[in-house]
Amino acid sequence: MKKLFFALLAFLPVLAFAQNGKPFTLQTKLTDIKTPAKAYLVYYSGADNIIDSANVINGEFKFEGVVMDPVMASLFIDHKNQGFDKYSEENFPNGRPSKTADGLSFFIEKGDITITGKDSIAHADIIGSPVNDDNKALKSQLNVIVDKAKKLTAEAQNAPAAQQRSAAFQNSMQAKYKVLQAEQKSVLKNFIATHPSSYISLLALSGISGPTPQVAEIEPLFNQLSADLQNSEGGKQLKISIDALKLTDIGAIAPDFTQNDVNGLPVQLSSFRGKYVLIDFWASWCGPCRQENPNLIKLYNKYKGKNFTVLGVSLDKPEGKSAWLAAIKNDGLTWTQVSDLKYWGNLAATLYGVQSIPQNFLIDPQGKIVAKGLRGDDLDIALEKLLGKI
Repeated sequence: MKKLFFALLAFLPVLAFAQNGKPFTLQTKLTDIKTPAKAYLVYYSGADNIIDSANVINGEFKFEGVVMDPVMASLFIDHKNQGFDKYSEENFPNGRPSKTADGLSFFIEKGDITITGKDSIAHADIIGSPVNDDNKALKSQLNVIVDKAKKLTAEAQNAPAAQQRSAAFQNSMQAKYKVLQAEQKSVLKNFIATHPSSYISLLALSGISGPTPQVAEIEPLFNQLSADLQNSEGGKQLKISIDALKLTDIGAIAPDFTQNDVNGLPVQLSSFRGKYVLIDFWASWCGPCRQENPNLIKLYNKYKGKNFTVLGVSLDKPEGKSAWLAAIKNDGLTWTQVSDLKYWGNLAATLYGVQSIPQNFLIDPQGKIVAKGLRGDDLDIALEKLLGKI
């Protein structure tokens, strides 16, 4: 099942930075650590991945550095003095922190930041950082929605496999997820309106965008931000992204592309002019895509006699042609399928700014994008509105 994007700061794109950095000082005091240890601070400064270290003496250590904009950082304590590589291997298997990891994620920003705690950095307090204060306030508002999302995910995962595969179950769960997504957007929009100068508002705006950003929704919110925030390096980068979205936004003429079908024959999007066509970005390895396929089959069969078709574009890997073909056969997909087998480098997906799948774009007979990001009942409603009730 599709997961919501409630880990707000985890999925945001890395923002571009200027050349002139801003100094920061990070002073830490853990009152109940008496034995020597090692502290590591990991963050990005521009395009550079910084891994800094400091000796922990009587619970105290200090870091100094330069950042361009506020940036997420990870601070952790190596209580056993194992060394960075050994500590990372044991405490962050598969890139995720284990129960033994003593770490803290927070924002570094210009100025002086103080972190205080007892025997663990994981439960320490951050003092003197407006960005971290705003982040904490926003996360507290989102926690209620996070808990609801976890329960909904558990409900989906605990359902019998046959039920999970049914279109009715998929549509029901998607409707519930949409309610939570709407709640999340409401919280984020309110935060932006009440904190127009906060860097967290810039990140919240990226959170509102999600996998199917709508220019009509995010551009007015961007314009609510303070002039300083809009002119920050992160703000400039977001503005560039918003302008780029206009190329594939609702109302734009769908960019044309050509890719080979399952038989190696070229298929051009513009060859479908005169029909409503749903460009469906998917892959054989994508669980949510495969789960959505029964619903898509149902709607394809329902509307294919009314000037409607589907063009599947697979983001399968270079070595994944056999898996792609098997998925088409096993799932019973009878519409045209194309792929350049370049994984996330798929040229059509890049052209349409696809950053997650499943993703789709509904094109009218004149080649204009009339909807995007439609799943389950939403797609049925859109097609019924355009093609008439069946």
